[in-house]
Amino acid sequence: MDWKQLAQAAREFFYGMTAYEFEEHALEMRGAMETLFMAVTFGDMLGLPIIPPYYSLRLLPFVVPSIKTWKRRVSREREFSDDHEFDLHGV
Repeated sequence: MDWKQLAQAAREFFYGMTAYEFEEHALEMRGAMETLFMAVTFGDMLGLPIIPPYYSLRLLPFVVPSIKTWKRRVSREREFSDDHEFDLHGV
């Protein structure tokens, strides 16, 4: 085994031990915030009129690429245990 491969393996191991869970949590929080933002601005697509349509229409060109996945994510059925908060960390 080469020294570069050994160093890379050690970096990946320590990354998994220290930073991986923080990164996963940050991605989950980002997804939750994005879902909340989309629900507030474009909730009328799902029947939640919150903000007047004028402001939503001004933001529409910027969020068109993510509307399809957002609608799919919001309208899918969920189980009680789907949320990551209920995982047993450190147990």
